[in-house]
Amino acid sequence: MATALDPALRRHFVTTLTDVSRMAILETLRAGELRVGDVATRTGLSQPNVSKHLACLRGCGLVEREQRGREAFYRTVEGVYEVFEAIDALMDRVADQIAECDLTASTVRAGREHSALLPGT
Repeated sequence: MATALDPALRRHFVTTLTDVSRMAILETLRAGELRVGDVATRTGLSQPNVSKHLACLRGCGLVEREQRGREAFYRTVEGVYEVFEAIDALMDRVADQIAECDLTASTVRAGREHSALLPGT
C-alpha cells in the first residue's frame, strides 16, 4: 500500500501539479463544479485537452466527477486549495532563490514561456 511518505509517490503527486494546463484547470474549478466544455471555455484549452487533463487529475484523486444525465460535472476534492496555499506560502519565502538557482533556472524559464501561451496569464 502506498503511503504519503513514499518519495516516488510524492514525486508523482508533484509532477501532476507541474503541468501548466492542469494548474489552469484546477484554478478554474475554484469557482465550483463545471462541465468539460465550461472548463475549456474558461481556460482557452481545447475540449479534448481538458478531458485528458481532467482524467489525469481524477485518476490522481484531485478531482471528482459526477454524472448528471448526459453531462458530467467536475470539482476539486477537499484539501486541494489548502495545498496551493501552503505552496504559495513557501514560495513567498524561497521564490528568489529558486529563480536564481542555476539548476532550476532553465525549467522556470521554460514554464514561464509555456504559461505565456495560456489565456489570462
